[in-house]
Amino acid sequence: MKLRWLLFPFSLLYGLVVAIRNWCYDGGILKSRKFKMPVVSVGNLDVGGAGKSPMTEYLVRLLKDYYKLATLSRGYGRKTKGFLTVTTDSTAEEVGDEPLQFKHKFPDITVVVCEKRVDGLKELINTNNLVLMDDAYQHRAVKPGLSILLFDYSRIKEPLLLLPAGNLREPFSGRWRADIIVVSKCPEQLSEEEQRKVIERIDPLPYQSLFFTSIVYLPLQDLNRERSDVELDNDTTVFLLTGIASSKPLVQHIKKHTSKLMHHNYPDHHRFSLKNISKLADEFAASTAKKKVIITTEKDAQRLVEHELLPLVQSLPVLVIPIGIQFLNNEAQQFDQLVIKYVREHTTNHLIH
Repeated sequence: MKLRWLLFPFSLLYGLVVAIRNWCYDGGILKSRKFKMPVVSVGNLDVGGAGKSPMTEYLVRLLKDYYKLATLSRGYGRKTKGFLTVTTDSTAEEVGDEPLQFKHKFPDITVVVCEKRVDGLKELINTNNLVLMDDAYQHRAVKPGLSILLFDYSRIKEPLLLLPAGNLREPFSGRWRADIIVVSKCPEQLSEEEQRKVIERIDPLPYQSLFFTSIVYLPLQDLNRERSDVELDNDTTVFLLTGIASSKPLVQHIKKHTSKLMHHNYPDHHRFSLKNISKLADEFAASTAKKKVIITTEKDAQRLVEHELLPLVQSLPVLVIPIGIQFLNNEAQQFDQLVIKYVREHTTNHLIH
């Protein structure tokens, strides 16, 4: 942390650049494009995972049966450029891991990637009547109709410093653009007193609704998304493979079931190499445990089925642990109504399919 404080002068410079950029958008010098169809943005202020993908998936489940829906992402980590439609045959290298995850879970919706969101929306406007933009809070070239801003509960008390000394991509004051604020990854039993402290920390404006959510870990699946009959217990040795922004909640969850955990931990969006998977396979084979299993996340699973890795991965008992979200304080219905009300008021043709 001391090293990061040495970077504080660079954070001031970075903050100046971001502030000027936002001022230009707020003042109309740079144009934010509005679209006639409903556009819902999901994003966060800091770097790293705040639960954007589970929130986007929650919105897909809420709306997909009533609207012709598309998701629009940048496609972080892909080696391609421009507008691409994601198919179930796409690879993470082509479209990014999170868009590919969306398509595999919801094959009937449109999933596209485009680093220039305005161009992406122009392509989608004639064939869809609702777009969910993932990780787009800082993409000021588009003015969404409804903006959902996420804060990771575990990081809410950290110093509010900009990159590179801190983790913020823009000043904390940027939260004013949000319509809905969600504090994600909360403990299931979060006291009213702690909730009050978080609300005071965020200090939402009168027009902003604030919600708390926690992670829900769902039953294990195989790589074909079929439910597994494997149950974790203290006799199970788990080899955990992750390349996500924050694996701490998942580690804590697994440790509730077994203390025998071998964690192969890589940076967010890490592109697994044959060497990485061979090391995992060797350690798994060397384990003398009678009951052992390899577990990874849904996002990481998208990067495990690349052609180079597939033969080795298919020879291993890899299981995937899906996640969802649940609202605290029985406020899911209130959140749903806010979203549905916005979409209904800004589209003329729903109940498409």
